[in-house]
Amino acid sequence: MQSSSPPPRWITAFFSSSSLLINGDDLSPLQWLLSPYNQRLLLSISDSIFLLSFIFLTLHHCRRRSPELENEPLLTKLPSSPTTPLKLKLTIILLSFLTIFYTTLFILSLFFSTSLQCSNLSSILLLLRLLSHLFSTSMLLLLSNPLPFSFLLFLRLFFFSSFFFNSFFSISSFFFTSLLFPDDFIILSLLPFSFFLLYFSITGVQPAPESSPATYATASLLSKATWSWMNPLLAKGYKTPLNLHDIPSLAPEHQAETLLQTFTSHWPENHLRRNHHPVATSLFLSFWPNLLLTASLSLLRLLAMYISPTLIQSFISFASSSTKSSMAEGYYLCSILLFSKLIEVLTSHQFNFQSQKLGMMIRSTLITSLYRKGLRLSCSSRQSHGVGMIVNYMAVDAQQLSDVMLQLHYLWLMPLQILTALTLLYTYLGIAATTGIAGTLIATLFILLNTRRNNTFQFMLMTMRDARMKATNEMLANMRVIKLHAWERHFVEHIVGIRDGEFGWLSKFMYSMSTNMVVLWSSPAIIAVVVFGTSLFTGVKLDAAVVFTAMTIFRLLQEPMRNFPQALITVSQATVSLERVERFMMSKELEEKAVERVDGGHVAIEIRDGEFGWDDEALHGSLKVFDVAIKRGTLSAVVGTVGSGKSSLLACILGEMHKISGTVRVCGTAAYVAQTAWIQNGTIQENILFGSPMNSEKYKEVIRVCCLEKDLEMMEFGDKTEIGERGINLSGGQKQRVQLARAVYQDCDIYLLDDVFSAVDAHTGSEIFKECVRGVLKEKTVVLVTHQVDFLHNADCILVMRDGTIVQSGKYDELLGSDTEFGVLVSAHENSMELVEQSTNHNISNEHSKPDKQSIEEDRPGISPKTEKGTSKLIEEEERETGHVSWNVYKVYITEAWGWWGVVIVLGISIVWQVSLMSSDYWLAYVTSEQNVVSFSPSLFIEVYCIIVAVSLVVVAVRSFLISYLGLKTAQIFFEQMLNCISHASMSFFDTTPSGRILTRASTDQTNIDLFLPFFIGLTITMYITVIATVIVTCQVAWPTFIAVIPLAWLNIWYRGYYLATSRELTRLDSITKAPVIHHFSESILGVTTIRCFRKEESFAQENINRVNSSLRMDFHNNGSNEWLGFRLELIGSFVLCIVALLIIMLPANFIKPEYVGLSLSYGLNLNSALFFAVWISCFIENRMVSVERIKQFTKIPSEAAWEIKDCLPSPNWPTRGDIVIQDLKVRYRPNTPLVLNGITLSIHGGEKIGVVGRTGGGKSTLIQAFFRLVEPCGGKIIVDGVDICTIGLHDLRSRFGIIPQEPVLFQGTVRTNIDPVGKYSDEEIWQSLERCQLKDAVASKPEKLDALVVDNGENWSVGQRQLLCLGRVMLKQSRILFMDEATASVDSQTDAVIQKIIREDFASCTILSIAHRIPTVMDCDRVLVIDAGYAKEFDKPSKLIELNSLFGALVQEYANRSADT
Repeated sequence: MQSSSPPPRWITAFFSSSSLLINGDDLSPLQWLLSPYNQRLLLSISDSIFLLSFIFLTLHHCRRRSPELENEPLLTKLPSSPTTPLKLKLTIILLSFLTIFYTTLFILSLFFSTSLQCSNLSSILLLLRLLSHLFSTSMLLLLSNPLPFSFLLFLRLFFFSSFFFNSFFSISSFFFTSLLFPDDFIILSLLPFSFFLLYFSITGVQPAPESSPATYATASLLSKATWSWMNPLLAKGYKTPLNLHDIPSLAPEHQAETLLQTFTSHWPENHLRRNHHPVATSLFLSFWPNLLLTASLSLLRLLAMYISPTLIQSFISFASSSTKSSMAEGYYLCSILLFSKLIEVLTSHQFNFQSQKLGMMIRSTLITSLYRKGLRLSCSSRQSHGVGMIVNYMAVDAQQLSDVMLQLHYLWLMPLQILTALTLLYTYLGIAATTGIAGTLIATLFILLNTRRNNTFQFMLMTMRDARMKATNEMLANMRVIKLHAWERHFVEHIVGIRDGEFGWLSKFMYSMSTNMVVLWSSPAIIAVVVFGTSLFTGVKLDAAVVFTAMTIFRLLQEPMRNFPQALITVSQATVSLERVERFMMSKELEEKAVERVDGGHVAIEIRDGEFGWDDEALHGSLKVFDVAIKRGTLSAVVGTVGSGKSSLLACILGEMHKISGTVRVCGTAAYVAQTAWIQNGTIQENILFGSPMNSEKYKEVIRVCCLEKDLEMMEFGDKTEIGERGINLSGGQKQRVQLARAVYQDCDIYLLDDVFSAVDAHTGSEIFKECVRGVLKEKTVVLVTHQVDFLHNADCILVMRDGTIVQSGKYDELLGSDTEFGVLVSAHENSMELVEQSTNHNISNEHSKPDKQSIEEDRPGISPKTEKGTSKLIEEEERETGHVSWNVYKVYITEAWGWWGVVIVLGISIVWQVSLMSSDYWLAYVTSEQNVVSFSPSLFIEVYCIIVAVSLVVVAVRSFLISYLGLKTAQIFFEQMLNCISHASMSFFDTTPSGRILTRASTDQTNIDLFLPFFIGLTITMYITVIATVIVTCQVAWPTFIAVIPLAWLNIWYRGYYLATSRELTRLDSITKAPVIHHFSESILGVTTIRCFRKEESFAQENINRVNSSLRMDFHNNGSNEWLGFRLELIGSFVLCIVALLIIMLPANFIKPEYVGLSLSYGLNLNSALFFAVWISCFIENRMVSVERIKQFTKIPSEAAWEIKDCLPSPNWPTRGDIVIQDLKVRYRPNTPLVLNGITLSIHGGEKIGVVGRTGGGKSTLIQAFFRLVEPCGGKIIVDGVDICTIGLHDLRSRFGIIPQEPVLFQGTVRTNIDPVGKYSDEEIWQSLERCQLKDAVASKPEKLDALVVDNGENWSVGQRQLLCLGRVMLKQSRILFMDEATASVDSQTDAVIQKIIREDFASCTILSIAHRIPTVMDCDRVLVIDAGYAKEFDKPSKLIELNSLFGALVQEYANRSADT
């Protein structure tokens, strides 16, 4: 059937193209491929293969279907769902459009054709195109259950082939003088659709399964080799920000428990007796297969790297040939180039990944081993290392040993690389090659010496950073005391002083590193000058092939020059870290057999001829116990003055002291309640259960007997309330009762209670003694260390201690005597009780003596109902940004120092430097070209080349030092901003923010800004400029390559965004999961005595393993995502290079300039690594920019009130009288919490002594905090000498008040620096103060006197001595108003009486507010304030209050009668 009119020309042209059918046997492959007819033939073959494959897979799928599915359709109709992915919809729409398009063309080809032959060919082509797209569309339309992998693979291959052919046809159309109409125009119009097909071929079209992502453990070998196992996680991260639960778990062989078992199995049992390195030996025996694998990969990579440069001469020779007679040789060269680059890319990234994985496994092993060792350390070993140092072993040294795995092999690779390069250079340059190697060795030696100096700088830098972190940690841990004394400025100045020293070493390190970089960047050009000069002198002919082969080898030598010195330093640092870890792991542990643990028996605790010391090497102990036997089920009390050895006695029973001689036998399980409460960061319930299962009845009973019911009622969320770090949001009494409840709930046989009543009021103490000690623990063996003489009547046995020995033992009546040690203690107590007894016997009727407890409770107001919506979590989840790091973060960082001018200058210098580098290479290409052989002038060649190299050297030096300067200045600005903001933050910030969260920013994030960001931002700019220059130079020899570069550039950008979405979140999650490991580690070390006593080592070790696994998951998948990106980007770069090489082979000889072939290939060989490095380094920068983001968060912390207000300065001697007026004072801790003080109104006259009493948790300490404005009043006023304290600066307020806080805090240092931290007073004044606070003898007995050591938290001083030192501080200050918050809670009655006498004498004219649970302490006060449930219930003279049926009277009566009642 034919049309009556002739067909349109565009139809016949498209389907016939008869004029372009090229025949001939002598055509080159390129000419053959440029034929439209041959191109369509190739496309038809491709479509035929796809159709046949689809049919085969369909039949194969049918055969494998189970019999019960035979009647079901092969492909189930995809249910219409609004959740169908947009990408799948777009793919179906695109394929449907192309199917309709090819159907139309197929129909037209049947009716409009000028030739039968062309008609058949065109129809077949279009039919195949039509069917291919129809089948593809059908597969996607019928997609329901996930299609088999083979279907999806062929579908994606079809998309890629369509892109390839359309792109190739488009490129080939430019080789003709004029475009064919409409053939080429239709092809070009389809090109944009091809890009979509390429995108779908790479990313896939099938919806992601709902199941968890595939893990490394289940991946195939091919998937592991290409990192395809990362695809599900990357896809998920690209769609939505990742959360912790989205990250797959580690493979079993990579999990911490497996690695620990392997390490432990190789640990030498007799490591303490033999002189070798157990940690190094165990690590090697555990991981030698991994080490061997990385060594093999590095060797393969080295061989592949040096194959490519040897091909340059062959390519130049081939391109120079006018005939190009043997195309097979050209294809062979391209094949070798492609194969070598593929091997190089694969081995390079596998080496990186396997090394990082090995490092991760070593770090995991060391962290878990160090943690377990920390739980077994003796007290002496723990003190010798210190908590901060132990945490450093885990955080710093383990990381150093992990990082060395990437550098280790460069030690033996460097000589091998030098030898290989020398051999190759000698082949091309003869004896002149030796000067190149000599130059390389000289540059390497310079870098090595400079790097050794860097090592010194870095060591000093780390030392100063450790000192800064130690000072920062101490400041954060004691921030409440620091704010109370207005010492923030002093501590900030101390930290700034350390930072200045650190910054000095940092500057030296950065400028020295800049020198290294100048040498590294300039060395190839400088060595080239030397080598080419020597070559000309020795008569070696320099042509393009020789020159650019040599230049390529010189560039390859940059790697050993850079890596070898760094490897030496890294290995050196790792060796130091290994020695530190070895020393810790070989430290003395607690002796398991120091305490004999038996079941049953009449005697619960028995000590015979015992001598104990805190020093493991001591020959004589500080505690001597000759004969003690405590019977089962008895209550034994231990008493004595401050420092007599009471707590040491409990420690020897627990096995915490070094046993020099004697025997200790304990029958049954033991529970321990420490004098200084150890509370975990968690809920109250979690602290009480302590890992034991919940028993509701038992739990309620424990809450009752420990008097926690009322406290939990006052807390909005009860026992679900979260306790802050170190129990910071609980009062001292509440912390003590929580840890007592923890001990009681464990239901042990023996209870060791260390002064549990010191922090609770008389009533609560009596209740605990009756209901707990003599109630639920009545059948248990209880050893009670106490200063409360009232309870001693009930003790079955009393042990009296003095100077580390038991001087008396027996019952109360037996020991009573005025000339005995016990008699002195009792006498001091009775003297303090005289006033109480007189008061209780004066005009008090029997009913008032013992008021009904219920009536008191009813008299108290109810707790305010909750009006705002709050949360039980005190510690909020760490703030985490999601998505891209804001461009504002980049802007803030790069413009912080010099503004936008700095950015412009750095960019300009970087471009000038790159131009100078390119100029030197173009000069080489120009002078070695064939047309310049005759006119070649050696002197001119060297002179010009030297000038260009000199300019390049100057520019790169200016650039490197400028970037370092700007980076250092920016880092210092950020540090000062964060430190200033933290020091001005209110106490509520520290209550709700774990110190680990702040320390992570001060350490890891600040280090990123100090060291990494300046260096890598400069490197990022350089690498992107280098990539652009490399692409320009590489593609100039074959300009059609630019057409392929455009989609590949887009692909690189897409890959970067795709990868970065996941990598960024993994980096953020990594930062978040590292802090809990450090926090748990330090928390466990502080509470190790409690953990060991309750035999909870395994559960805590398991928690450590869980946290380590959580952190390593992020690290492992972050490394995997890095190599996933690098592998693909380097493959793209390799393909670009191979396309260039193929075009060099295929293009006509007159199209190629041979001198530019060498230049192009010498640049192109580095394209894959430069491309990857540029993209990766920019991603690295974005991940590190998270540190800027995190630090910026802490520069926006809400600040407390100003330290000084210039317009509201109090007089220099304010307060002069000490008058205090409180008007309707209301206080709440945070906006979402109930009122803690409910409208207190009272007036205090100057010089009055006010006692503040009340039930535990009633608001007494909160009142003190309100005076110091640690908590700002939300209503009412406090007026001191006519000045509203809220109108003056905080330092003007706090520096005028004196306070002895509830918890005695000592700083690491000396006695002098603790009693006078600011350094205001003379030694004479300090000695007077020590004498008045009863510590002069203790300090004078030490050889160092005032310089006597005070360790972390003052652990080498007893709690009572710490309290006295805090008293000494106040005596030096001599404030007009003094606050005492349980100032003598941890001292005995005798010492308490002396202190009270001193206070009455030294502070006679001062206004004193004294919180006390010991009633005798407040009986001689002028007035007593009773605070209950946040209300000022009573405020009058003690004698008047006792005469009434008052709360105070009830407290006094309880205190007076509790011994009899108990």
